[in-house]
Amino acid sequence: MAESAEPVELIRLDDGVQSVSVRVLSHEQDYYDAEIVIESGFVNATVRTGFDADAIRAWGSLLEAVEEDDHDGDDDSVFAGDWPQEGRTAYLTFVADDPYVVEVRDAPSTQICVRVPLDLKGDWITGARERHAAVRQVLGV
Repeated sequence: MAESAEPVELIRLDDGVQSVSVRVLSHEQDYYDAEIVIESGFVNATVRTGFDADAIRAWGSLLEAVEEDDHDGDDDSVFAGDWPQEGRTAYLTFVADDPYVVEVRDAPSTQICVRVPLDLKGDWITGARERHAAVRQVLGV
C-alpha cells in the first residue's frame, strides 16, 4: 500500500449519529501508519497512530472477547480492552457497556482523551469481523 493509495478502513464503529474509525494510510514492512477519526455533532477529530501486523490480528481477538462477554450473562462486570496496546501512539479503549463506549486516547503526545458513546446494534460485531477479514486480506496480514 503506497502513501498515495486510498486509506483502508480497518475499524468503523458507527451508530448513525457518531462514529470512531481507524484508517490505515500506508505501511512499510510490518509497520502500519494510520489515523483514528472521530465524527460527531460535538467533536470531529483525527489523531495519527501506528501499529504492527500483530495489532491487526489483536483487533480480531478483541472482537471475540467482546462477543464472549456479551454471551457471558454476568451483568455486574463490564469488558474493556485497549487497541492497539497502550504504548507510544494514540489508541482506543473499547468499553462494552450499554451504550458501548470508545475512548480515543492520545496519551503519549497531548494526553487528551475523548469518550464517544455509541449505540451499536446487535449485528455490529458481524460487520466488524467482515471488515477485519477483508482488511487482513488486502494488507496480506
